[in-house]
Amino acid sequence: MASEATTLTVPGPKGARDIRISSPTRVLWPEPGITKLALAEYLVAVGDAFVAANGDRPVSLQRFPEGVDGEQFYSKNPPKGAPEWVRAVTVTYPSGRSHPQLVIDEPAAAVWAAQMNTIVFHPWASRAEASDFPDQLRIDLDPQPGTGFAEAVPVAVALREVLAEAGLTAFVKTSGNRGIHVFAPVVPEWEFLDVRHAVIAAARELERRMPRQVTTAWWKEERGERIFVDFNQANRDRTMAGAYSPRALPWASVSCPLDWGELDSADPREFTVLTVPARLTAVGDPWARMHDAPGRIDALLEWWRRDLDAGLGELPFPPDFPKMPGEPPRVQPSRARKSDGDG
Repeated sequence: MASEATTLTVPGPKGARDIRISSPTRVLWPEPGITKLALAEYLVAVGDAFVAANGDRPVSLQRFPEGVDGEQFYSKNPPKGAPEWVRAVTVTYPSGRSHPQLVIDEPAAAVWAAQMNTIVFHPWASRAEASDFPDQLRIDLDPQPGTGFAEAVPVAVALREVLAEAGLTAFVKTSGNRGIHVFAPVVPEWEFLDVRHAVIAAARELERRMPRQVTTAWWKEERGERIFVDFNQANRDRTMAGAYSPRALPWASVSCPLDWGELDSADPREFTVLTVPARLTAVGDPWARMHDAPGRIDALLEWWRRDLDAGLGELPFPPDFPKMPGEPPRVQPSRARKSDGDG
């Protein structure tokens, strides 16, 4: 059984490639019974749309050698034994260190990553050859306890309006779980910190318009039953599950691009490894033309400066980041109050 393997022929822009799939009958998602081979076949079926969304970008791999119920780990360096036609690019992390990361240029590269036990693909917001300059503004709408996908939908619609007022065209996808991801293509002229500030400006404007439904509070104790706009997903080396990427959830959900007209009636649990290929064939890829007309973040940066002038400063960075200029103390507010009281 250990030597069991099969070969999958994967079409691509440079011709078909044969990818060896070891342990093809290993069950990755026990609940629907989806195997390693079925995952590879899914990536073939959605291959063109998957590469259009995630290709030509540094990508981190979330790997599950024993399936979604087993141990997992992240690979930033490409797995050993990569075929010579699989590309890597060197990127710089917030710490200042640099490492190579895998780049997916064709469906066969995604299938090979699945052979290496990858289930979730996490692409950067920037292109491989210009990794310091994002070409996507990404906003993660994260439902807090007491809220869910249904509560995130009107927030996403309002966010689309905010971005439109700033001159940006928004695209939407399910996170694969309870959240919603909103992307806007941008001209890659700004570094990650500038794009982060643009995201914060949009998030604050959204929060002003929907204070009962939306929060930008970094500390969970301050969020309440609202949708958190996770601005820190806009940082360097912070990634979300890519479009058409499977998720490591029991029902084998997929982070699925939607047309805005579908959002209100969408059920994220219906978009799975088993259902998305037929959906893609029937309705096409809602993100196919995303990068036809990228926008600029000048207006959002003006909003950022306006808020600075009004006394709204920098927001906290993730704990593994170096201390950043103007950043507030990285201490939980309730602990800060307790410390002040002890003094």
